[in-house]
Amino acid sequence: MTDTAIQADARIFKEIERIDRNRRSVRIWLGVVLVAIFALVLVGGATRLTDSGLSITEWKPIHGVIPPLSAEEWDEEFSLYQKIPEFSQINKDMTVEEFKSIFWWEWAHRLLARSIGVIFGLPLAFFWLTGRLERRLRLPLAGIFLLGGLQGAIGWWMVASGLTQRVDVSQYRLAVHLTVACLIFASVAWVWRGLCRHSGQLYPHSGASHFAAFTAVLVLLQIYLGALVAGLDAGLTYNTWPLMDGALIPDGLDAMSPLWINAFENVKTVQFLHRMNAYLLILVVVVQFVYLNLRLPNSPHANRGLVLLGLVLIQAMLGIVTLIWAVPIDWALAHQGMAMIVLVFSIAHWRGFYGEYVRDTDIAVVR
Repeated sequence: MTDTAIQADARIFKEIERIDRNRRSVRIWLGVVLVAIFALVLVGGATRLTDSGLSITEWKPIHGVIPPLSAEEWDEEFSLYQKIPEFSQINKDMTVEEFKSIFWWEWAHRLLARSIGVIFGLPLAFFWLTGRLERRLRLPLAGIFLLGGLQGAIGWWMVASGLTQRVDVSQYRLAVHLTVACLIFASVAWVWRGLCRHSGQLYPHSGASHFAAFTAVLVLLQIYLGALVAGLDAGLTYNTWPLMDGALIPDGLDAMSPLWINAFENVKTVQFLHRMNAYLLILVVVVQFVYLNLRLPNSPHANRGLVLLGLVLIQAMLGIVTLIWAVPIDWALAHQGMAMIVLVFSIAHWRGFYGEYVRDTDIAVVR
């Protein structure tokens, strides 16, 4: 080997080391973002379950970071809350001290959302401007950041639906808000997984990868349906399983007109669809597990299929217990948290069929 070839190999080796080092840093950063979004969704769930979401009646993206610090400021905040229907129709006997207990949940939710903007935005700018972020990742991550900004506006749009005519937020807007949060969560997970090491057994256009994609879509749909259930308080009704209102397929699923509106506003239909999609998800995950073990036995993909099956079954158990016990807050939050875990694992499982991102230098990496 000539000196020129040795020097070229040395340069390639240093370049690989540099890219690996940068990727490790980006991967750690995105992992922190995933944890923060997970916490945000749980706090949002607690805010919903404690009926705290309408306690802050103004959108102050900057000034809203500072909570009331004096008795006068608390009285001012409470007076704003007293003007909305939730107070006059449900909480008219509430005191300032009781108001504080719901205020802190919503304030914490908004503060955590703002914090995620900083946790995501500042490192993104740093990695980008210092050349530590691969070119192919820049626009996707910038798109996620912009989607996060849109999510803030969607959050206020949701809250605004409960400030004038209603005593709670619109289930339509709640479902959009949670689904967009999950899309952000899933997008970050996709990029993060692409920066992790892969086995080298890749099947990006196989039936197995299509199964994985369909599973991830079903998980996201199940979360959307769960948000509709939460928005309508549908989990507080029909608290039996496996029968619902005494039947596997209860009457009254088409009680409202036009027919399509039952899927969004009929409490019985919304809960029924949530149950049915859960059964479909379990079926698809079982079939996928069998398929992977027949086509790709003893592979990392088959192992992930087993883990995913276990996670989905645990989630189903949590859902049944939450329903039967009429939505106790601890079980409901466990159910919501597990939904996020199932989602992130389903995305990681799907992404695992595609392998690592190809480096900008087009250097083939042999693991």
